[in-house]
Amino acid sequence: MTGKIIIIGATSGMGRKMAELYAAANNQVCISGRRDELLHEIQQQYPENIITERFDVTGSENISHLESMVKKLNGLDILIISAGTGEPDKELKWELDKQMINTNVYAFAEIANWAFNFFIRQDHGHLVTISSVAAERGMGWAPAYSASKSFQTKYFEGLSVKAGRMKKNISITCIEPGFVRTRMAMGNKLFWVVPVEKAAKQIIRSIEKKKRKAYISKRWRLVAAAMRIAPYGIYKKFV
Repeated sequence: MTGKIIIIGATSGMGRKMAELYAAANNQVCISGRRDELLHEIQQQYPENIITERFDVTGSENISHLESMVKKLNGLDILIISAGTGEPDKELKWELDKQMINTNVYAFAEIANWAFNFFIRQDHGHLVTISSVAAERGMGWAPAYSASKSFQTKYFEGLSVKAGRMKKNISITCIEPGFVRTRMAMGNKLFWVVPVEKAAKQIIRSIEKKKRKAYISKRWRLVAAAMRIAPYGIYKKFV
């Protein structure tokens, strides 16, 4: 079944690969990003199926751009929030923290809030976010990143509860990847690193199954569980 899909943050990594896979399956996809040349490059691969909208989610015009994207698609079935940032922040530099909070919290919440209310008005839709296993506990190497991803996961859990209580035909899916081979996966102590294409395919399958929460890959569910139950004294030695 084909649909009309918006992917926020689709010029690289999992967002880009999902856009390519959805377009190859004959869905109509509208993608966003900050760089015209990358948006154009992706559109050229699937000129009949991909539409673009250039904007920075940390700007002040997210809502007008979202409305423009829906108009270009002439409707909306799925909105995926893939825009996010994360960097190791061992020195706790405020500029890095501020960038992550602005993108992963403020921009994320504005887009998710708008999408949820849009789907409420049309009485159907599917809202998806790409969070992280880092949402499970605070990370010493990037406190703002883990905190911002925790915000995303908890926000989506709340939206799922709200949609259920309202008895609306709205699906909410929170994806928590572990390490995926993207620019943000940095360091020499990585394990269970998932190739981007494999991650994108697993995310799409989770969306199709309308899962409320999914780990990418599935084995990261074990890591998430271990993180939740580990005593602080042990946990702090590893993060």
